[in-house]
Amino acid sequence: MPFVSLLILALMIGALIDVITRDQSQVKHLPKMMWVILVVLIPLIGSILWFALGREYGEGGVSLPRMPRREARTNAPRPAAAHWAPPVDARTTEQQIADLDREIEEWRLREEIAKRKREDETS
Repeated sequence: MPFVSLLILALMIGALIDVITRDQSQVKHLPKMMWVILVVLIPLIGSILWFALGREYGEGGVSLPRMPRREARTNAPRPAAAHWAPPVDARTTEQQIADLDREIEEWRLREEIAKRKREDETS
C-alpha cells in the first residue's frame, strides 16, 4: 500500500510542477490556478485529468481541433459587436390572433375541399 501512495504522491508532484511551469497559452480547458486546485484536492484523478486533458503537447502529438484562444486584453477600443435582437412584429396581439384565425379557417376549408374531392372520386 505505501508503494501506491508514493506513486500517487509522485504523480501529483509531477503534475503540479508541470502545471506551474507551463505557459498559460499551453493550458487547456481551465485556468492554471483551477488545475492546481484540482490536482491538490483530488491527487490521482486531478493528475490524470491534467496529463490527459489539461496540457498541450508538442507538435509531435495528436493535434485536435480547438477554438482559437482569446488574446490578452488591450486598451484599444473594440468595434461595437452586433447584438442580437428579437424580430419586431408591428402587428398588435389582436391582429396576430385574427391572422391566425384566418389561417386556421383556410386550412379547415382546404381539408373540406380535399374531402369533397375524395368523395366525388369514389362516387
